[in-house]
Amino acid sequence: MYYFASDIHLGAGDRQTAARVERRFVAWLDAAAVDAECIFLLGDVFDFWFEYRRVVPRGFVRALAKIAELTERGVKVVFLTGNHDMWVRDYFCAECGMEVLTRPAERELYGRRVLLAHGDNMNIAGQPVLRLMNAMFRSRVLRVLFSWGVHPDLAMKFGQWWSGKSRKSHGAYTADVRCTEPLVEYAREYSEAHEGVDTFVFGHMHVPRDFREGRLHVVSLGEWEHDPTYAVMSPDGEITLKRFES
Repeated sequence: MYYFASDIHLGAGDRQTAARVERRFVAWLDAAAVDAECIFLLGDVFDFWFEYRRVVPRGFVRALAKIAELTERGVKVVFLTGNHDMWVRDYFCAECGMEVLTRPAERELYGRRVLLAHGDNMNIAGQPVLRLMNAMFRSRVLRVLFSWGVHPDLAMKFGQWWSGKSRKSHGAYTADVRCTEPLVEYAREYSEAHEGVDTFVFGHMHVPRDFREGRLHVVSLGEWEHDPTYAVMSPDGEITLKRFES
């Protein structure tokens, strides 16, 4: 079985909320590991992550310890970075045993060609401001300058402020599937241009959706504070959305 989750946003909210979400995520990892061939984490696992050469953010020890335990037991865990946790080096790989991907990836899973992506930079050609922000945040030069010029304490403070501002700008949590339409449109165009790719799994929008149109199958994952929704792919190639009841 293949498992998919995204947008856990570890560290978000007040201390009680952050602890509750982390406990829920760890419990899910334990449950998934029973029969998982691989667990795919599709971005924004952390509400903010900036990794220096010798310094990493404080916290998340239960989640990171659980992932390290699973990979040592032979459970494969693939982490695909999101817009809140793209600033990685080698910590997750060296210390936790995860495979880390920084770009959308095609994978052959149970005979189906599946595109995996966080979803934050999909179908944004008509949004120049967002395109500029994506380019800036993904700039290796800017990341190096930031790590050289900003003390880790200040970096973490800035990151927590920025992440909180980003959440507030989206307003109160509402499960409106219309926000996933850009992902569906991107999947249509990608499927037409890449023969054999008709299954897509995205995060980012925080709204679970199972969209089917002919052979096209687009799965949007949920967030984990209000609606901990994940997906599982069975050996017959079928992907199903499920809600984790902890």
